[in-house]
Amino acid sequence: MCLPIPVGRITGEHVDTLQGVLEQESGSFAIDLKNVLLVDREAVKLLALSEAHGTELRNCSPYIREWVTRETRPSEQGLEGREDIEDV
Repeated sequence: MCLPIPVGRITGEHVDTLQGVLEQESGSFAIDLKNVLLVDREAVKLLALSEAHGTELRNCSPYIREWVTRETRPSEQGLEGREDIEDV
């Protein structure tokens, strides 16, 4: 089964709905991100977790792919690569 995501963005408000759908499904599953232009951190976490559990991410834009990949390997990056940490 392939779940198409509506045009636009996936944000925290959509994460609970998407997670509920993913939990109801069994077997092989794919999420089509063809029309997704923006995602937030919560969405990336869900996509990374879903992919780690066997969900295929189809038509994933390069920037979303990069972010999901980084989310699945945070220990390799350490604190030096984190752009969201402010140096005081």
